[in-house]
Amino acid sequence: MSGHSKWHNRIHRKSRQDAKKGAVYSKMAKEITLAARSGGGDPDGNTRLRLAVDHAREAGVPADNIKRAIERGSGAGADGANFEELLYEGYGPGGVAILLEIATDNRNRTAGEVRYLFSRNGGNLGESGSVAWMFDRKGVLTVERGSGAPDEERMLELALEAGAEDVRTLDDAFEIVTAPQDFYAVKSALEGHGVSFVDAELTMVPKNQIRIEGKDAETLAHLVEALDEHDDVQAVHTNLLEDEAEVAL
Repeated sequence: MSGHSKWHNRIHRKSRQDAKKGAVYSKMAKEITLAARSGGGDPDGNTRLRLAVDHAREAGVPADNIKRAIERGSGAGADGANFEELLYEGYGPGGVAILLEIATDNRNRTAGEVRYLFSRNGGNLGESGSVAWMFDRKGVLTVERGSGAPDEERMLELALEAGAEDVRTLDDAFEIVTAPQDFYAVKSALEGHGVSFVDAELTMVPKNQIRIEGKDAETLAHLVEALDEHDDVQAVHTNLLEDEAEVAL
């Protein structure tokens, strides 16, 4: 499967987020807390927690912050986790599907604020089930092409032998898609063959993508940015076509 690269768009997004490290650290700590609450405080036995801790360390979150977040989630800290995890679903300009991962201690407040952001930026917050069926949770490992990376045939061979579901050949990268439970096994197997990654995440992957342009694309970019900056929004997923992804990041 071939297409355009979007890993560099996530890097651009990370650069923007780096200017707001306080908010980024807070969201990462919240994800660690939620992961520990849902699967226990041992990263070796909790894939979600292990990945959250990895991302936090890569971003420079202090070790004490990470430890406290795990303690809150596992109930060992002075204050337990009181966040509720929700999925919000809606549509943006041009009919782009938007799926939000939410963590909130006040669902009424969050629902009102997110609904306002949608309506202000040409979108609509939808009913439960209106969008989620368009996405699957997958592991995605991104390898930059060139710079010592295997060629396309070898990458496909290595990834499938490791247990990956698919390898997408993009303009300047390979995207290796896994089932969530196979994410770290595939990652470790490929690392054993000298493969390095520019990005590794568990995310929601759209089953189909659409293209928009012009004013709709500009308005969608404002909507996605506004949603991404909301304190209770942990992740924003869309079914925007990959070569349009930079518009919305």
